[in-house]
Amino acid sequence: MKPGSIQPAPASSPAVVSRYQVMRRLTRAASHSDAELLAEAATLAQGSAVLVNLTGDVVCSTPATAGPEGARAAAYPQLHPHLTIRKMAGGVLVIRPGAAAPASRTDVIARTTVDLLRTRARIHRAEDTHHTEQRLHTAVVRLLLGGQPKLATDVLGDTAHTHTTVFRLLGPTAHAAYQAYWRTAQPSLSPTNPRLLVHAEGNELAVIALHSLTHDPRAARTLVADIANRHQLAAGASDPAPLDMTATAWTEAGNARHRATAGALASTATSLGPHGLLHTVPADRLTTWATAILTPLNRAQHRTLEAYLRSGSAHTTAAVLGTSEGTVRTRLRAISTRLAAELDHPTIQAQLLLALRAPTTPTGADLSARLGPEPPIPAELLDPDDAQRWASALLKPLDQPLRIALRCWLNHRGRTAPAATELGLSRSTLTHWLNRCGQTLSLDLTTATVRTELHLAIETTATPHDTPAQLPRRGGRTYRGA
Repeated sequence: MKPGSIQPAPASSPAVVSRYQVMRRLTRAASHSDAELLAEAATLAQGSAVLVNLTGDVVCSTPATAGPEGARAAAYPQLHPHLTIRKMAGGVLVIRPGAAAPASRTDVIARTTVDLLRTRARIHRAEDTHHTEQRLHTAVVRLLLGGQPKLATDVLGDTAHTHTTVFRLLGPTAHAAYQAYWRTAQPSLSPTNPRLLVHAEGNELAVIALHSLTHDPRAARTLVADIANRHQLAAGASDPAPLDMTATAWTEAGNARHRATAGALASTATSLGPHGLLHTVPADRLTTWATAILTPLNRAQHRTLEAYLRSGSAHTTAAVLGTSEGTVRTRLRAISTRLAAELDHPTIQAQLLLALRAPTTPTGADLSARLGPEPPIPAELLDPDDAQRWASALLKPLDQPLRIALRCWLNHRGRTAPAATELGLSRSTLTHWLNRCGQTLSLDLTTATVRTELHLAIETTATPHDTPAQLPRRGGRTYRGA
C-alpha cells in the first residue's frame, strides 16, 4: 500500500462482537426482510448463509454462489459436518462459518437467525390471515348492502345471526383506525362466525355487528366509541335491523353520524335509549303482547311487514325483498286481513313497528291482543297513567306550536309537503321547525323507529287544542311566532 493511502477498515469479526451485539444486529436486519437477515448472519459468521425450503430450493443466499452447496448440505447434512445446519418448520438454515469464527459464536448466530425466521413466518401468516379476513368482510358487507343476505350468510356459514347494527365513522384518520384495528384483532376466520364486519373505503370506516334480535351489541358500541375517541372520528349508529334491511340501517347510521362531533358516537340520535318504550315497558309484558300480535303472520309476511314499515313505501319494500311491487301490495292486503287492522293508519303502523322490534317467543298458547288507535299505547303494555307520564316526560321540551307541527307531520308519515299544506306553513318553515324538534329532543327524526315512539307519545298526550286549526300564527302562510 502506498504511503499516505487510507487503509480500509477490517471486516467485522465475530471474535470481537458480543452476543448482545449479534442479536441486536440480526434483529435489526430481520425487521426488513429474510434476505437482509441472511446477509447479516453471513457477515457475522465471516462466511455464507443459505435458506433452503422443504422442496430443496434455495430461498435466499449470501453470497449467491453459496446456494448450491447449501442445498446439498440441507439434503445430506451428514456429508457436511463442517457446516452449521439448523432445521426449522418450512426450511433449513445452512451457515458456513469463516476460519476465524469460533464455534460458540456461530451457534449463537444460527439459533438467533432461526428464531427470527420463525417469528417473521408467524407474522406473515397472521398478516395473510388478516388480509383474507379483510377481503371476506368487504365482500360480505357489499352483499348485505346489495340486498343479498342469503348469500352473505352462506359466505359466513352463519344462520344464527338474524339482525344487524351498523356503525359508520368518518374522518381523515379512518384508514389509520382501520389498520390499527386489524393490527390488534385476533384472526376469527374459523368455523365459528365473526360477529363484527369491518370495512373501510376512503375516509369512512364501517363496523357492522351481526347478532340475534334479543342480543344487544354492547361490545360493538364500546369498541366503536373507543375507536371514535382515539382517532377523533365522527360516528353514528343505527337501530338493530333484520339482515335484509342492512341498507336501511346503513342510511340510519349515516344520518346519525351527521349529528355527531369528532371523537363521539351519536348513540342517542337513532333511538330514545333508556327513555324508549323497549326499556319502559316490562319485558314480559312486551314479549307477550308482541307475540300475540305477530302470531298470525308467517315468515314471509313478517319480513314484508317489517320492510314496509321501516322503508315507508311498497316500491322500496319490493326492492329490498327482490320481488314485484304488486306482490308486496298483495301480501300487505293479506297481512291486513290476518291482523284485522288498517295498515295505512299511522298509529297502527307505530304499534306494529313496536311489536316487530320487541323480542317474541314461540308459543302454542292462545294469546290475544288487538291493534287500534285508542289508546295509542295498548293497555296490555302500560296503564293510561303510566303511559301519560312517559309521554309527557318525553315531549316536555317542546312548546305547543312544535308539538302541533310534529304531530301533523307524523300523521302524514313523515311527508313534509302535505303536512305543511294542512298546517298552513311553508315547507321551509316546517322543515326548520322539525329540525328544532330533533335538536331539542336530541333525536334523528329521519329514523322510522324514532318516529314510531314519538307518534305514540304525541298521540297519548294530545288534547283537542293540538290541531292545525289551533296553531297560533301572525300574518300570511308562514308562522312568525305567537
